[in-house]
Amino acid sequence: MNSKTPAVNNIFVTLAAFVIVIAGLKASTQLLVPFLLAVFIAVICAPLMIWLKTKKIPTTAAVFLVVALFFLLAATFGTVIGASLSAFYQDLPEYEQKLQQQSQSLISALQGFGLEVDSVLLSDYLDPGAAMKMVAQVFSGLGGVLTNTFLILFSVVFILFEATDFPDKVRRAFGHKTMALEHFQSFSDSVQRYLLIKTLVSFGTGIFAGIALTIIGVDYAILWGLIAFVLNFIPNIGSIIAAIPPMLIAMIQLGPMSSLLVAGLYVVINTLFGNVVEPRYLGRSLGLSTLVVFLSLVFWGWVFGPVGMLLSIPLTMVVKIGLENSERHRWLAVLLGH
Repeated sequence: MNSKTPAVNNIFVTLAAFVIVIAGLKASTQLLVPFLLAVFIAVICAPLMIWLKTKKIPTTAAVFLVVALFFLLAATFGTVIGASLSAFYQDLPEYEQKLQQQSQSLISALQGFGLEVDSVLLSDYLDPGAAMKMVAQVFSGLGGVLTNTFLILFSVVFILFEATDFPDKVRRAFGHKTMALEHFQSFSDSVQRYLLIKTLVSFGTGIFAGIALTIIGVDYAILWGLIAFVLNFIPNIGSIIAAIPPMLIAMIQLGPMSSLLVAGLYVVINTLFGNVVEPRYLGRSLGLSTLVVFLSLVFWGWVFGPVGMLLSIPLTMVVKIGLENSERHRWLAVLLGH
């Protein structure tokens, strides 16, 4: 028997297992997405809960204080976005109609210069209405997850309660010399650092965008600032998607020059925060190559939808840390890194 046959068989078995696991994850999206959100919310909230416990606050009270604070912030954030989106949806048909009129004017101007432009073909490929609804589709996906708010909150509560006894359980299960706690702490620290810095950078992006759009006079400036904050969590393309609606609104309201001004504004903001501030504080803490970051966005977005895009980096970090802790698969972790 050829000595290479077992190795080839192992590769095919591994690929088949990978396909089966991914198919299972995609099929169970409705169940897994709320749980994943709960896990990462708990990871973010855990340091605050531990700090409260150091102040002699009982575990039960600390957990409920943390969850109540998170719920208050989420409710405030959701209320502002919901009210703004509701008003925007009411004006959306009018905006779409004006965009169609401006598109027809542009086509007529091009034809006036002797350029043959098929208006039907152009409207099929460049649909302004579809561009206006792009962000709405992302938020509708996130809104579907928020229907499980109470499930997520209860999961966070139970995870935080469990976290207090988790180290002792691991030591009893695997012995005091186990490295499982160190690996988990490494993962937790990496995710917490990434989410904290990304949240601060996204907050700065949203604040600057909202203030600048308000000064320019673009409608729903607060909404676009909030959207810039949320979509900045999506690597690479999130900031591009966030810039499209305010550019189109500026074109409708104030004309093409104002739309170009908004585009330039977003380029400056995202260059400042994305290429200067964020790399300075994140550095190489993620340990992921740029290509892997983009592919993880596409992959997890395909598996879990909009929430998968928001959690693409933490989920990929989980995979990378798991591979690093396996002698057999450590080479894959190296390929995922810089």
